[in-house]
Amino acid sequence: MIRIGIVGTGGMGNVHANHYPKLSQVELHCFDADPERLSAFSAKHRAKPASTFEELLSRVDAVDLCLPTDLHLQFGLAALQAGKHCLVEKPMAGRVEDCQQLINAADAAGVVLMPAQVVRFFPEFAAAHRAVCSGAIGQPAMARTRRGGKAPLGSGGWFRDFARSGGVVLDLAIHDFDWLRWTLGEVEEVFCQALLGRSTEGDYALTTLVHSSGAISHVEATWMDMAGFRTTFEVSGSGGLLEFDSREVPTLRTHTATSAFLEAPVAGEDDPYYRELRGFVEAIESGGVPPVTGQDGLKAVAIAAAAIESARSGQPVRLDGHLA
Repeated sequence: MIRIGIVGTGGMGNVHANHYPKLSQVELHCFDADPERLSAFSAKHRAKPASTFEELLSRVDAVDLCLPTDLHLQFGLAALQAGKHCLVEKPMAGRVEDCQQLINAADAAGVVLMPAQVVRFFPEFAAAHRAVCSGAIGQPAMARTRRGGKAPLGSGGWFRDFARSGGVVLDLAIHDFDWLRWTLGEVEEVFCQALLGRSTEGDYALTTLVHSSGAISHVEATWMDMAGFRTTFEVSGSGGLLEFDSREVPTLRTHTATSAFLEAPVAGEDDPYYRELRGFVEAIESGGVPPVTGQDGLKAVAIAAAAIESARSGQPVRLDGHLA
């Protein structure tokens, strides 16, 4: 039995708690600084509550951090230094240096550290990744992603506090930064135009990534879409085109020189959050490498940091300056 403690009982804490019961080897514990939220969460998910974070650490084998980004380093370090495996909601931390501290602590303790970059587990994104990597569309040249909806609030409105969340660049576009790096290769240069939290109505950013493979990708992230949440992608190569729009069914369209076909690659076991949590638990059981590594989390944060620097300076930014 693996005892996992969820820290933070808000939106993502509830999402994760909905899926852990599907894993028979998991016993669920929980902690939140708000006693009322903790009691409601515990009753809803049949999780064993801990009155303090220290009490939680004394009981569990692993910690699932579902806290605001600016708390990831503090709680993540405490968990890792206590020898607990750790799943950390994206972004892994607010700064590259903080990500490196978490990686160092996990390495020193010999435990699993996994950033929750869940887009890799969405069936359409996973299918497109496999298609690109298998050569189904030839040599990839261009990708375009879009992600966003209405501006979220979070506890105390932390999402709209740029100093805490990093706005759409760090909190939202990081999903696509990670997926594009995973699919098209390392990122060398970043150029970004963004509001950087200047609007009280929401946030917006448009980022261009230059990959070492020669491909160029464009990432649009918005918290100003009143029509509701939507994700799209398009990947074009020398031999074909992949398209996805979350508002369309079937969801994935593949076009090649000789054929075109549609598919909706979704089954019950394909739920992305279930697959993500299962990957974390399996890495704990096997002692192996998790499906998303600490270095993956760090590099996604580095891309976001370069994008924020570019938006402020108005100039392209080389990524190696954020990885030194």
